[in-house]
Amino acid sequence: MAAAAAGLSWRRVSSFTGPVPRSRHGHRAVAIRELVIIFGGGNEGIADELHVYNTATNQWFLPAVRGDIPPGCAAHGFVCDGTRILVFGGMVEYGRYSNDLYELQASRWLWKKVKPQAPSTGSPPCPRLGHSFSLYGNKCYLFGGLANESEDSNNNVPRYLNDFYELELQHGSGVVGWSIPVTKGILPSPRESHTAIVYCRKDLGSPKMYIFGGMCGCRLNDLWELDIETMTWSRPETKGTVPLPRSLHTANVIGNKMYVFGGWVPQSAGGEISAHDGEWKCTGSFSYLNLDTTEWIGLISDCQEDKSNLLPGPRAGHCAVAVGTRLYIWSGRDGYRKAWNNQVCCKDLWYLDTEKPPAPSQVQLIRATTNSFQVKWDEVPTVEGYLLQLHSDSPVPSVTGTPGTGVPETSVLSSQGGSSLHQSLQSLTSIPFPEMKVDHPSQTNNVIPNNVQVSLSSNSLLKIEGKEKIAAPENKITQETMQSHADATGFKESNAPSLSPVCTSSPQTSANVGELHDLDKRTVNPDASVSSTVSSTQTMVTQQAVKTESSSTNGAVVKDETSLTTFNSKSEAAETAFIMPSTRVNTGQTNDTHSSKTPLRQMATGKTRERQWCDVGIFKSNIAVVSQFYLLPEETLSISNKMENADVPDYRLLKKQDLFPGTVYRFRVAAINGCGVGPFSKVSEFKTCIPGFPGAPSTVKITKSVDCIHLSWEPPASPSGNILEYSAYLAIRSTQLQENPNQLVFMRIYCGLKTSCIVTAAQLSNAHVDYTSRPAIVFRISAKNERGYGPATQVRWLQDMKTSGSK
Repeated sequence: MAAAAAGLSWRRVSSFTGPVPRSRHGHRAVAIRELVIIFGGGNEGIADELHVYNTATNQWFLPAVRGDIPPGCAAHGFVCDGTRILVFGGMVEYGRYSNDLYELQASRWLWKKVKPQAPSTGSPPCPRLGHSFSLYGNKCYLFGGLANESEDSNNNVPRYLNDFYELELQHGSGVVGWSIPVTKGILPSPRESHTAIVYCRKDLGSPKMYIFGGMCGCRLNDLWELDIETMTWSRPETKGTVPLPRSLHTANVIGNKMYVFGGWVPQSAGGEISAHDGEWKCTGSFSYLNLDTTEWIGLISDCQEDKSNLLPGPRAGHCAVAVGTRLYIWSGRDGYRKAWNNQVCCKDLWYLDTEKPPAPSQVQLIRATTNSFQVKWDEVPTVEGYLLQLHSDSPVPSVTGTPGTGVPETSVLSSQGGSSLHQSLQSLTSIPFPEMKVDHPSQTNNVIPNNVQVSLSSNSLLKIEGKEKIAAPENKITQETMQSHADATGFKESNAPSLSPVCTSSPQTSANVGELHDLDKRTVNPDASVSSTVSSTQTMVTQQAVKTESSSTNGAVVKDETSLTTFNSKSEAAETAFIMPSTRVNTGQTNDTHSSKTPLRQMATGKTRERQWCDVGIFKSNIAVVSQFYLLPEETLSISNKMENADVPDYRLLKKQDLFPGTVYRFRVAAINGCGVGPFSKVSEFKTCIPGFPGAPSTVKITKSVDCIHLSWEPPASPSGNILEYSAYLAIRSTQLQENPNQLVFMRIYCGLKTSCIVTAAQLSNAHVDYTSRPAIVFRISAKNERGYGPATQVRWLQDMKTSGSK
């Protein structure tokens, strides 16, 4: 079956940087988030170094490992449990095999040789290679392999194994010991260079281990199943065409499919498959087994010759690893028409997206001007770009009161241009973090023309979450953003501060404050997962790594200090009632990451011209500066409304429409990978500013004292006149919140000319803890000039509820 017919779109990675490992076979690979970690293998000697490839930045690097560094090995067991990796056995030199067990703590790149207890009955595993080593829960399962019966390494006497062991792991680090499970049914026949994977159906919840293929003097294509709960072996009946017998292939689980690639297969002659003692060759065939239906589906046939370099070439002894729903393949030996002693190894790195990407988060506002927005959304792993769309209402005329639009909430992001947040990451398991430098994002629009293929950005940044991190030299920590927007309507007083950026002619700024915990009398800087987007201002980073998320508000502020400010969330039904169906794009790109092909669009049907979604563009990164969008010709609209698939017009030939002041725009974004464009995000709504009002205050900081906190900020970068006063607001508990949890109620806690204020313990005791993302106390700060109040900066002060109680 041709790859195109199978809907495959392999990509060959050609733009990586860093020290590329030498080609090899018999190596192994695992993935920890976006990092592919490769160890061992050989080609003119066994490799002993550890290589890491960052799929987000296309960068290879050699971590500085320490501890009990293992010798180089090939055809070994290699599994990943969180951020620790276990290595068992393998060939350490020709004819000499190992049964040593090593543990790598990837968070510190620390090796440790571990000595598990022997089984209570029987002997521990003998030295071997070509075995399978699979992880499920806190146990590793070892099956089969090849042993050397001779004590003389130069006199190799092979013995194929089918013994089965269970290795119990300790939590976090260390192992308990080996055991020999009592199994039911017939054990698989002895073999080596087979594959084993573990899969658990979501609806049934019974984990199964599947063993496929291997070598036992002849190559195999039998499939075996082990029910891990009952320890019962069986031979499942399969449908479809079973792949040819093979060894030294790879098998990876993505979703409910086991993808099998490459290996040694029989050499066919005249359409006939050779006998067991006949010729063998490397293959580039590719199939998957649906693990729910046990049906084999062939994607690339064994006899397909690919001379266009659109597919990975035939190979065996390669490594394959899944990063999300993307499958990576690297190196291996081609072995085709080569003598055994003259193997030639591949040097290429390929990936295949097996599913369309999920929907990104809602588009979040970073800053607004009279005729532009800077927006952001959360990164989606392993994507090649993003399609951003908008549609607009008619311009909103000026009114006596303060108009409303989006409020940026702790708008923070990582640099996408050149410099960015760096962390040496020597030991990221320790918290708090050392202080880190934060750079500001490029103001450049990162648009990809439709005649250039989107690909992974070379400066995409490494996201690191949780308490345990991967120590990766020269990798970068991605910043997160939070945003809120308000449509300030129904004002009681015209001088009430608007929490909406409707009034600045310069880019609106916003800042953020991170989690305090119990850092008494210390300045709390922005969360380690966030940074300020304010140009020419330095934002600090907290000592606690946390993740922030977005929320949505809608409402108005009243002036009186004792009055309460309410913000009502729009219902999703009301928001989507007039939104057209999601647009779909099939990028139709070729394999070369620098080649191009015009994408295809499945056009949404719209009843009116006003509700037509328009493309802003395709973006490499998750940040966009939006000042224009593309207008589709009327004839294109009428055609596309009738056709499910139509070519995307060449953006260079389309007219552009500028954004208008005081206008509401709705945004949505979809991620693109090799399978096409995924579903669109939920819709966000922002309004451009009206000139004359001040910008939002920036660089908000909190200092905690024993009985209060000190809240400070910097003046707006664009005051548009003299600042007359600032107002600070605190979200408080209210009976209205009990009736509508999505409604925030604010009380003004400060009004004055100073750029700081004290928030007393009494005021904090009445604070509402918002749980829309991570628990946080919410502040808002806005500035007033002669025209009135401008947009507010919303700050989520993240709370550790274990230590802060019900505060």
